[in-house]
Amino acid sequence: MSNTLRSQVITQGVQRSPNRAMLRAVGFGDQDFSKPIVGIANGFSTITPCNMGLDGLAKRAEIGIRAADAMPQMFGTITVSDGISMGTEGMKYSLVSREVIADSIETACNAQSMDGVLAIGGCDKNMPGAMIAMARMNIPASFCLWRYH
Repeated sequence: MSNTLRSQVITQGVQRSPNRAMLRAVGFGDQDFSKPIVGIANGFSTITPCNMGLDGLAKRAEIGIRAADAMPQMFGTITVSDGISMGTEGMKYSLVSREVIADSIETACNAQSMDGVLAIGGCDKNMPGAMIAMARMNIPASFCLWRYH
């Protein structure tokens, strides 16, 4: 297995100075450009009670990733509430939302050359959407399911 990080295509070399400038604007320092970049796909929203508690969990994950000497990069994904959309035209979007979630995670991770991803979800569309993205990307990945009580 190679020790080369995927993220080096955006963090290393003179030609990547503009890339590093953007990363500096979100908190990277000189020493951070050699660390793995780990995405946090945060399914937080107030659309459904299933996802309302995710932001706090994602922020704790961000602290943990930093403590593990990696650089977290948090981004959002969508969610649809079956409970709200059921019996309406909106239900047409429920099943499709899994693919949209997968596409959004894959897009962010691949466009930003992330070395790994932690996806955090709370409803029955977040989990399969995240798993689809993880399977397609083939990077280290984990899913954390938060359950609403």
